[in-house]
Amino acid sequence: MSAAAPEGYDPHAFEPFAVTVDLAVFTVRDSRLHVLLVERGEEPYRGHWALPGGFLLPRESAGDAARRELAEETGLSDDTVSGLHLEQLRTYSDPDRDPRMRVVSVAHTALVPDLPEPRGGGDAAGARWWDAAGTGTLAFDHDRILADARDRVGAKLEYTCLASAFCPPYFTLGELQQVYETVWGVELDRPNFRRKVLATPGFVEPAEGAPRRTGGRGKPAALYRAGDATALHPPLLRPEGRHA
Repeated sequence: MSAAAPEGYDPHAFEPFAVTVDLAVFTVRDSRLHVLLVERGEEPYRGHWALPGGFLLPRESAGDAARRELAEETGLSDDTVSGLHLEQLRTYSDPDRDPRMRVVSVAHTALVPDLPEPRGGGDAAGARWWDAAGTGTLAFDHDRILADARDRVGAKLEYTCLASAFCPPYFTLGELQQVYETVWGVELDRPNFRRKVLATPGFVEPAEGAPRRTGGRGKPAALYRAGDATALHPPLLRPEGRHA
């Protein structure tokens, strides 16, 4: 049972507004950073592409709403959505950001290994992966949210072990390096990158018993998995002056 309102407090004295969630979901495909977008099936912005999202239900947290909306609008399974690395980005509250009414959005980012092609559901007419650098103009203020999310992901790769969230359970150091190069938009020195990764306690661990990854003419590559560290000490900084 919810607590009674304090004496003298009149909730009707305040103009009502809605709360939504929006999600910038990233993955690496074909050596390019991709973002998940949905085609809006209803007004406003019907037929335009947008980030997945929707309104919070009355008894729902922002995190629960984000996972529910992602599953509904993309057709991804509940198990897939529940396993995503999802975190809050920031709150967007400009008074005129939504033409329907005053709407405050709690934006989230999610980082995932390559997923199956999504399909539209709920009030989305379609869903697909887009190259994050070529989405065109999005509905609402989603261009701003997407830009902020890309900046956040790029910065977090320097100080955290988040890059492994883009990788499958077992990955090569070359695949991990490709994540950094794709998100940052730079080319990294392979021996230097390998040395820094292996010298960072808890960043990656050898995948004992896993078969080596074969391909090309070189020696089969050893496989690793994410370690138990969450922060990088020292940080793995992108080359100075070479931000994407």
